[in-house]
Amino acid sequence: MPRPRKPRFVDGPPIADNFRPHPWKKKGIDTVFLPLEGLEAIRLSDFEGLSQEEAAKRMNVSRATFGRILTQARKKIAEALVFGKVLRIEGGDYEIPPGGHRRRRRGRGIPF
Repeated sequence: MPRPRKPRFVDGPPIADNFRPHPWKKKGIDTVFLPLEGLEAIRLSDFEGLSQEEAAKRMNVSRATFGRILTQARKKIAEALVFGKVLRIEGGDYEIPPGGHRRRRRGRGIPF
């Protein structure tokens, strides 16, 4: 039996939780789900320019785990952009670090 997943630290909830192609048609467009820890990995690595080692420490995971999260997040974002799919940011296994000014949250899976 595998050991339980260690929650990943994220800075907070996203400003926007979905992105849609334009023009938007409700029927026939698939959705790609990006977990919140994937967005955090993109933010730390690509937006803030941190190394994978520094970003992994901020998220409370190993460097190898951070690399996997980042690779999966980039693939999902690319899929949404290339195929014109809706990108929804939700779910995952995360916590807001203790001692922060925000309320502590925990999310698991994709809520319906």
